Amino acid sequence: MSRTHRIAAVPGDGIGIEVIEAGLEVLDALAAAEPDLAFEVERFPWGSDYYLEHGVMMPDDGFARLRAFDAILFGSAGDPRVPDHLTLWGLRLAICQGMDQYANVRPTRLLPGIEGPLKGVTAAELDWVIVRENSEGEYAGAGGRVHQGFDHEVGLDVSIMTRKGVERIIRFAFELARSRPRKKLTVVTKSNAQRHAMVMWDEIAAMVQADYPDIETDKMLVDAMTTRMVLKPASLDVIVATNLHADILSDLAAALSGSLGIAPTGNLNPERDFPSMFEPIHGSAFDIMGKGIANPIGTFWSTAMLLDHLGEEAAAGRLMNAIEVVTGRGEVLTADLGGSATTAEVTEAVCAALAGSNV
Repeated sequence: MSRTHRIAAVPGDGIGIEVIEAGLEVLDALAAAEPDLAFEVERFPWGSDYYLEHGVMMPDDGFARLRAFDAILFGSAGDPRVPDHLTLWGLRLAICQGMDQYANVRPTRLLPGIEGPLKGVTAAELDWVIVRENSEGEYAGAGGRVHQGFDHEVGLDVSIMTRKGVERIIRFAFELARSRPRKKLTVVTKSNAQRHAMVMWDEIAAMVQADYPDIETDKMLVDAMTTRMVLKPASLDVIVATNLHADILSDLAAALSGSLGIAPTGNLNPERDFPSMFEPIHGSAFDIMGKGIANPIGTFWSTAMLLDHLGEEAAAGRLMNAIEVVTGRGEVLTADLGGSATTAEVTEAVCAALAGSNV
């Protein structure tokens, strides 16, 4: 039986345009390798160029148009010509919050052939999933500025945490931990200093934990968590944290796995009331835009997450195997991983691996 999935491609800014095209090439290669699998892709040229022409990052009907798709493959948002808060809130966060993609999932592990900066740490010891609350907290958007331009000007950003929002992300993280072999969850907090919302976070985590007696659970202050990630990586499995805390920790995790260029993300609406969005975490990287050297691995891994979310577990596994074949050989790697290959060469190698009988 033929299976067709509708994919919205939003390349966005900078190298996002290059790596999303690479990701779509990989989808074509997958479809060629599996005749029963097909993708209907529509590209949406929204981002900073669109903003400079129209005054908005995406059109008024953009949200409604995206709702018609099964999933979204997103590149990046950010351009030195446009203030960062306009690019982020006008596109990526507008999609994430508008579609209630409240679970941001960021796997981290050492891929074959890639050495991270932690000496002697093996792939078995660095294999984590960071679950980031993606709809409220420090990035809820509440706040404002008053008395602008005067010496008594006030700028205010308010972290908003709701019982529902906290409970659903904690419960999501427990369910994810239950699906993994080690069945271990670390809850990140800062309730020693943030004595209201973060204390509520801790209390809700403890309440939810009672429903998961099979999960080994511990709690860690976010500052201590950074040292634990570096010094005791094998002690970690699934990690759940607030929007801001997980945003920072996941960049550290990506660096420890070898490069920001390989790190994937899924912005999930677990109830599937809206399409989920998948993206590499590396950002727009304007310093290398147009040079053809951006690492597409993060996009390929994000694409594998997209496939898994759509129920295409076999295709997702096939793509991850192809990625690991290429990184394991160590012959076709981009500069961030110590190689000299171009984006196109890495894409070609993964597509070739997908077509091979060993994948």
